[in-house]
Amino acid sequence: MIISFLKEEDEFETRSMLLPEHVSSVIKLGFEVFIEENYSKKLNINDNAYSGVGANIKSKSEIASLSDVVIKISGKNLGSYNFKNETIIITAFFDKEKENNDIIKIKENKKLKIFGLNYLPRITRAQAMDVLSSQSNLAGYKAVIDTAYEFSKALPMMMTAAGTITPAKYFIIGAGVAGLQAIATAKRLGAVVSATDVRLASKEQVESLGAKFVFVEGEDTLETEGGYAKEATDEFKKKQEELMKLTVKNQDVVITTALIPGKKAPLIINEEMVLSMKPGSIICDLATSQGGNVAFSERDKVIEKNGVKIIGYSNYASRTAYSASGLLAKNIINFLSLLIDKETKSIKINYDDEIIKGVMI
Repeated sequence: MIISFLKEEDEFETRSMLLPEHVSSVIKLGFEVFIEENYSKKLNINDNAYSGVGANIKSKSEIASLSDVVIKISGKNLGSYNFKNETIIITAFFDKEKENNDIIKIKENKKLKIFGLNYLPRITRAQAMDVLSSQSNLAGYKAVIDTAYEFSKALPMMMTAAGTITPAKYFIIGAGVAGLQAIATAKRLGAVVSATDVRLASKEQVESLGAKFVFVEGEDTLETEGGYAKEATDEFKKKQEELMKLTVKNQDVVITTALIPGKKAPLIINEEMVLSMKPGSIICDLATSQGGNVAFSERDKVIEKNGVKIIGYSNYASRTAYSASGLLAKNIINFLSLLIDKETKSIKINYDDEIIKGVMI
């Protein structure tokens, strides 16, 4: 069996799906490993690092014509490859609605099998393969580091002979994986942290990290059966807006992480709220890839509005690319183990498996 790893062409994508230290784990599953030329150049890893541990360096055309399994971060531009019939394509992030129509058009003729790990079901057995969680965790961490860098004051309380420095006030919107890691990181750096989420179940998690939980009183939780946030009602949105107005204006740093799977990100911080913040304050919008949670935020840019800096990087996990790549590699290796018959070292897909059903395009 030949498994190949294709690099990304997106200028903002610096991650890889396999690091040299993980090649041996893939070989043990029974694969011969092909790596596209200059695969991890953006990580400053040369091809010799891969060939030195048993991988073969190949061109795009060789990979497409020879591979049984192809791994890529994004589903973008897959239709431009001349894959052989019955190739298995596994992507970390596949967008069914937008960018991947080219590969879907040729999927039936070529008998391709396509998997998108971003559609994994929220079950315990799938946690080790969960690319959304592994990457969101790093995004939450890096968002705090970036805001601390942009903020002109120290984060922790400091008592000196010259006087006391008061701690920075952080407000985290959305207490999913990214939000919880942002809370934990900001607390470790000494900030005073508060957080909010539409899911009341998040209260215990937020408070266990030492943050204050801010919630729209008297409202039911807005949570799907799968554990994700669902779209709010108009009444909830009005109450939430009032709560945000009162809370945001007193913060030094606001980090927004609110995403609804498959939908445009909700606008939570409007123009009035941005303009109410003190000059020198920082906002980090982690939802710009889906339209953004913050008025004025621009995808992949850092802008300033009325003295308030708004950070809008769309691919936050790529800002800690080496760590993110290592976690993606472990996610993919765990998923590959589902596809392999350990005794015969051959591909054997159980189409009745709940995980396979969830991720198959």
